[in-house]
Amino acid sequence: MSSEWLRRAIRDFLIREPRQFVFEPRRALELPPVPSADLYIHVPFCKSLCPYCPYNRVLYDAALVPRYVKAMHAEIDRYFSLLGAVEVDSIYIGGGTPTTILDELGPILEHIRRRFRHKGIIAVETTPDDLDPENLCKLRALGVNLLSIGVQSFDDRYLKLIGRKYRASILGPVISSALSAGFDTVNLDLMFALPGQTTGEALADLDTALDLGAEQVTVYPLFTFPYAAVGKHLKLKQVAFPKLGARRQMYKAIHSNGIAHGFDRVSVWGFKKNHVARFSSVTRNHYIGLGAGAGTHLPGLFYFNTFSVAEYIRSCSENDLPVALQMSMSSAMERFFWLYWRLYETCIPKDGFARLFATDLRLKSLLSLALGLHLLTDNGDSYVLTERGSFWIHLLQNYYILNYIDKVWATSMRDAWPARVEL
Repeated sequence: MSSEWLRRAIRDFLIREPRQFVFEPRRALELPPVPSADLYIHVPFCKSLCPYCPYNRVLYDAALVPRYVKAMHAEIDRYFSLLGAVEVDSIYIGGGTPTTILDELGPILEHIRRRFRHKGIIAVETTPDDLDPENLCKLRALGVNLLSIGVQSFDDRYLKLIGRKYRASILGPVISSALSAGFDTVNLDLMFALPGQTTGEALADLDTALDLGAEQVTVYPLFTFPYAAVGKHLKLKQVAFPKLGARRQMYKAIHSNGIAHGFDRVSVWGFKKNHVARFSSVTRNHYIGLGAGAGTHLPGLFYFNTFSVAEYIRSCSENDLPVALQMSMSSAMERFFWLYWRLYETCIPKDGFARLFATDLRLKSLLSLALGLHLLTDNGDSYVLTERGSFWIHLLQNYYILNYIDKVWATSMRDAWPARVEL
């Protein structure tokens, strides 16, 4: 039995719409009316390209930045002409490394505020070697509320192994400065299941983050995307996850450590202090993506911009949306999209589940089974994933969802305007 067959069988059992899972080239793109949406801004530039990173990024080129920023301004105007003054609930800026164009982010955000009605938070991800005191002040002046720092490890051996250019010695001062800069929340990204890493070493990284006063930590494994060239990197010849037993032990230890230190679980990977706002990069419902490779999810529609920076710039210069692939989403797909992200957050509100799955007897049976296996607990007004349930959702994500991401992204990185991607 092939893994592809199993993925299709599970999907068809749940959603029963196998022909709908196809990304096709953009045709006449009709955007549905949306009174409000979140906004994602993709900055693809990095000063060095970490070999494990699967995201759409290019080496920083000072000559290319003004053209890219001009294209993004044109894309903002195009969305305004199509949708009007949409209310923007939150802005998330990712990459790449957004702080490589920190001075250009201000005009972009001002343009968004002129065209749309922004009333929510601004979240930015960055890397430790970009966070000197001047840049922290600039981020706060831009109105950034939530900051995420890609620490990855406090061990020089693993920083070198994954291609990070900074030394662990800079991390303490950088994190302390960020925590005292006035952000609502500072999240620290850490990695585990690195090649050769022990459970003790992963816990040592987590303890260091907590000792420094971290308010939120996101501890995620080294994902093995084939197109990320991880296996070709000189120091990363063995990129596969540890065996299931070792992976299970590592995740359980990390989870127990976070809870023991008084953190609340806010996602499969994330833990935070209960008094701070939650930093999240992915759990948004309807959102508009700006930039090369950015995705957009609107009611009944999901699409990606071209991943090519050059083609993105060219398309926007022609007063067009740079959409390369689109997929219609049925009501069933929309329901399961909602459910997947609630599982990622480890909490399913009962009222939402009842509203969306009231007549789905098979899913109700699966819910009962999950409760019986202690993958979920009944928390009164919600179903909450247990530690065991969170681990298996993490495996499901790695086996099932990341396979889809791999297929779309790998195709889009090879071809600026793909002909078709069938999932």
